[in-house]
Amino acid sequence: MRLFLSLLVAAGLLFAREPVRFRHGMVVAQEQNAADVGAAVLKNGGNAVDAAVAVALALAVTHPTAGNLGGGGFLLLRTAQGESTFFDFREKAPLSAARDMYLGPGGKPTRDSIEGWRAAGVPGTVRGLELAHRKYGKREWATLVEPAIKLAAEGYEISYGQARGMRNSQLLAKFPESRRIFQRDGVFIEPGERLYQPELAATLRRIAAQGAKGFYEGETARILAEE
Repeated sequence: MRLFLSLLVAAGLLFAREPVRFRHGMVVAQEQNAADVGAAVLKNGGNAVDAAVAVALALAVTHPTAGNLGGGGFLLLRTAQGESTFFDFREKAPLSAARDMYLGPGGKPTRDSIEGWRAAGVPGTVRGLELAHRKYGKREWATLVEPAIKLAAEGYEISYGQARGMRNSQLLAKFPESRRIFQRDGVFIEPGERLYQPELAATLRRIAAQGAKGFYEGETARILAEE
């Protein structure tokens, strides 16, 4: 009984959720590379918004289910002076969208409105991040995009969790383009292997050079429209 109680006490101490406090800043993300990007921004003189922008763009490369250029999100900010601001940049339906365009003859959603091109809304991520940076950012925009460009162009090592997620994803295996990116010889990338995304790097370079305009207009917009 004493041994059992001792183990319970030890387990309780081990898994106790104690708050973590830092004096100057903290970066939390769902993927290590992206968190490291944010920490580096803070160490190099950037503020919290700079770090948030850089992390979001890095997540678009290393953990797209947590952050991606083709989606949207929210950003809640409270400054040191007590000012609070909320940015809503979730995706929206196209202006020409109508209710019936998502329904088949029987009144049920069509397949392409669930996992095809009709399922995509107008992305808000890039415009929202640019707006937050314009109002509160400190570092130059292009420097915040650069780490994401490097991760996409030079690649990063896939974790065990990411490899497992890819293997279990029915959608990634379904489409030729996603198989081209995430598979090698018909097999999903294994843990420790590097994932390279040159097309995403090119998109990020246009965003770095032109801001949101480089995403919603020009070459990137043309590619998206053709898809």
